[in-house]
Amino acid sequence: MSHELETTNETAIPSYRKGDFFQALPAAALADLEQLLVPSNYPANMVLFSETQQTAGIYIVLEGEIKLSVNSSDGRRLAFHIAKAGEVLGLSSTLSGGACEMTADTLYPAKVAHITRQTVLQYLSRHPEVYPVVTREIARSFNLACEQLRMVGLSSSVHHRLARLLLVWSDKKDQTSDSSSRCRVSMTHEEIGEFIGVSRETVTRTLTVFKNQKLVAQHGCTITIPSRVALENYARS
Repeated sequence: MSHELETTNETAIPSYRKGDFFQALPAAALADLEQLLVPSNYPANMVLFSETQQTAGIYIVLEGEIKLSVNSSDGRRLAFHIAKAGEVLGLSSTLSGGACEMTADTLYPAKVAHITRQTVLQYLSRHPEVYPVVTREIARSFNLACEQLRMVGLSSSVHHRLARLLLVWSDKKDQTSDSSSRCRVSMTHEEIGEFIGVSRETVTRTLTVFKNQKLVAQHGCTITIPSRVALENYARS
């Protein structure tokens, strides 16, 4: 799922600039970082890095979407976040110099910039004012992982897990709590199941229930939620 360049009256602004990390950077630090961005195009289902692999630096999503997951030795996978334009991956392992804590692979064709660990450390030495921004980004990633684990590990209801996932994916800051919303989901039911710890068959059955109850509607890859409150209430029942 590519993100087009946002256009203003005067110039074209790359969509990654809308990310919280980039918006928080001081002007000089932003200009310096953008000089380091060398975009590379990746096809869908391409692994950028995998857990236990020695860190190679950070990856900045410029366009497209990247799935972040953790995997077991027997092949089971728990996906916990879809990173979009403007997000920075691998910050924690880059700073620590240790192994990657997660696996990142492209959901769709994506454009990503890779910056080596040495270059990142040199950049931070030039711009120590960026450390608070980096700290917030690492904390945000940690909180996202905790929230996903809480949903999967502590919620016994599959309906609640899937409803929460769809609500998160369709969330927009300017929406009211009971407005309609939509999200594009170009993933298989098996891939959706990786986010909530259930099988493909369970995702299919639960989505069918949601559709029959008029809680969601699906047209191709687009899932529409007519009432966010109705879906939330159903998940709690």
